[in-house]
Amino acid sequence: MAIFNLNINGKQQQVDVDPNTPMLWVLRDHLDLQGTKYGCGIAQCGACTIHVNGIATRSCQLPVSSIGNNKITTIEGLSETGDHPVQQAWLEHDVAQCGYCQAGQIMNAAAFLASNPSPSDEQIESAMSGNICRCGTYVRIKQAIKTASTL
Repeated sequence: MAIFNLNINGKQQQVDVDPNTPMLWVLRDHLDLQGTKYGCGIAQCGACTIHVNGIATRSCQLPVSSIGNNKITTIEGLSETGDHPVQQAWLEHDVAQCGYCQAGQIMNAAAFLASNPSPSDEQIESAMSGNICRCGTYVRIKQAIKTASTL
């Protein structure tokens, strides 16, 4: 076990965990931030996506020991009031069905739009291709990202 001082959603947090513990479990089990979901455990589905210094990162394979002073943002920290443009667009287009993948989808979309604020359909499809939605709401996801790019 080791003590890690982490910057999570703009707040300093301290955890005492095994250095190999994936950030997903640090967030969920030790910091009670349960918006980040477990999907596949092998960084292939995107449900566990968080931001590390603004870059979309899969947390299920990211050991806490690799974080250092990097800034972590979870779905809970994307917006205090749920008014981030991507969150607003998600509601406007009624994207979520079961909702399980949505935090990861939103986090990936928000990081993508931060680096490409006026994307083409092809760029959206490419950027979001690694996030799996079992309900198949891909058309609504793309529409929401297009809308969010105009907000």
